[in-house]
Amino acid sequence: QVQLQESGPGLVKPSQTLSLTCTVSGGSITTNYYYWSWIRQPPGKGLEWMGAIAASGSTYYSPSFKSRTSISRDTSKSQFTLQQSSVTPEDTAMYYCARDRQVVVTTRGNYWGQGTQVTVSS
Repeated sequence: QVQLQESGPGLVKPSQTLSLTCTVSGGSITTNYYYWSWIRQPPGKGLEWMGAIAASGSTYYSPSFKSRTSISRDTSKSQFTLQQSSVTPEDTAMYYCARDRQVVVTTRGNYWGQGTQVTVSS
């Protein structure tokens, strides 16, 4: 059974770079036909798909986040990472990682992490 776990700082200062890691167990992030996504949910708002990395290593980004977001992976550690630069308080949200057969994830599926709360504040 594939499991995903997010990790990273819970508090980030404005203008800094947010870095989150998703550790995958029970499966390989290089398995064909799967995409590994980052999704966030700001307080009182819906899910926002940020981007994904494919099994091949190709990356895909939402236009809303492309200019400030980078997704990478370390296959030896079965991890993929989100970096978001120049954060503002509006980036305060619960951040999730997920596996899906679709590039863009808009609804919760079976393979999601529990989420990690990130607050941007000085």
